[in-house]
Amino acid sequence: MAEKSPLRIGLAGFGTVGGGLVRMLAENAELIRQRTGRDMEVSRILVRDLKKIRAIPLPSGAQLTDDPAQLTDDPAIDVLVELMGGIDAPHALISRALDKGKHVVTANKALLAEKGDDLFRKAAQQKLMLQFEASVAGAIPIVATLKESLAGNSIHSLVGILNGTSNYILSEMSSNNLDFATALSQAQELGYAEADPTLDIDGHDAAHKLVLLIRLAYGKEYPYTAMPIHGIRGMNRMDINFAREFGYRIKLIGQAHVVDGKLEAGVFPTLVNHTFLLARVGGSYNAVRVEGNAVGSLFLHGRGAGDLPTASAVMGDLLTVARQAMPNNTGFVAQEFARAAILPPEEARSSYYVRVMVQDRSGVLRDIAGCMAQENISMAQVIQKPEEADGVPLVFMTHEASAQAMHNALAKVEQAGLLRVPAVYYRVL
Repeated sequence: MAEKSPLRIGLAGFGTVGGGLVRMLAENAELIRQRTGRDMEVSRILVRDLKKIRAIPLPSGAQLTDDPAQLTDDPAIDVLVELMGGIDAPHALISRALDKGKHVVTANKALLAEKGDDLFRKAAQQKLMLQFEASVAGAIPIVATLKESLAGNSIHSLVGILNGTSNYILSEMSSNNLDFATALSQAQELGYAEADPTLDIDGHDAAHKLVLLIRLAYGKEYPYTAMPIHGIRGMNRMDINFAREFGYRIKLIGQAHVVDGKLEAGVFPTLVNHTFLLARVGGSYNAVRVEGNAVGSLFLHGRGAGDLPTASAVMGDLLTVARQAMPNNTGFVAQEFARAAILPPEEARSSYYVRVMVQDRSGVLRDIAGCMAQENISMAQVIQKPEEADGVPLVFMTHEASAQAMHNALAKVEQAGLLRVPAVYYRVL
């Protein structure tokens, strides 16, 4: 028998993840009792359409409702689990739940990244838990790792594949030589991509997650609106193949590290050496590499989305609430985070992969190299390929240069009339 009263849950959202959570609560009921000494019961489930037929049966004793107040204002409910998505409606729901003294578990990275500051402050003032493991990288326990296991480390860098949809598309383009449109369509058919994949393929989903990881790792606020973001929309298969020739794989990478006391962060398509573990993360999987001053380098890898993987992360947070631990929502005592000292994106330095489509005439490489030299950029490797419809592909890898220098150099190349189409260039990890 459970030693304590049941933890009563108000569940907002009964879609893929909500259904997975209900399934896990039923299948792991005995394990939950063994780990927490109490049962967990879903009391009410907030849905948009009360008449919709559900694939997952309602838990015993649970009631459907379309009234948010029945979750937030019921004194018998101990914790709100928000899995409905969006920003404004969930923000209002979570804020009222905290006002009413309820703990909160959410998977909503967009909400926390864009409008989460006041929610974290309110949770701290109310001495309530606001848990969000499921908001970043699905089943990978990166939030708990940064909040707890690595809390004694100074974090040097975070590098990760934070969006499974984009990773699936790039993997299919690389492994099966698909073009972008075909790989995206396949991802949508398999349920990895939404009908409107904008947040995924334009890099915004990964950026939301990176904002949360920066908060956990550095105790600083890096505004989502200040973050440089470049997604994979329209990625050319030609660049995937050229990168492989150089020994690299192209991945959509979210990264943050400290440069001369300033935080440099962003989301970009990036060339990753094929020997790195990140380069071998395929399909819809996510991965995060963390480097700390004491622990060195750690690599976490797993499913980044789906009903049960994400529900697993939600369950971990619920067990924390059920044990009635002291709130540790962000890993830092202060909840008023100072804005990070941000390295201007144009000052970020990296090696680059560059592809230009040029006319097949003598002196083109010399002229391009001259434009690069004017910005103190030197080429490390150069290859030329047979002519395509848009011209001759000239591909080169550079030594380290600033983003501003690369932008300036390619602007000069374009102004000189050397390009048939705009240049393509990506960072190299």
